[in-house]
Amino acid sequence: MILPAERELRAVLARFAQTRIDHDVRPTGRTSRALDDVTYTLCVMTGARTAEQALLAADALLERYSTDRKGSTQADETLAA
Repeated sequence: MILPAERELRAVLARFAQTRIDHDVRPTGRTSRALDDVTYTLCVMTGARTAEQALLAADALLERYSTDRKGSTQADETLAA
């Protein structure tokens, strides 16, 4: 699976959260379609089949990005020393 860029993943997660709130507060056909669209996008980005699986996968990816960033920072500090 091709990993999504962290920035793009965070943007889709933010869009998902806002769309979910909008739909929960005032459900309409428009909010339902928007939620379906962003859920589909999140599922494709994470390789998941459901929103719940996609959110778990996104959390794991964000944790991986954080770990990778910490590892590269330590490597950079070692090279600088």
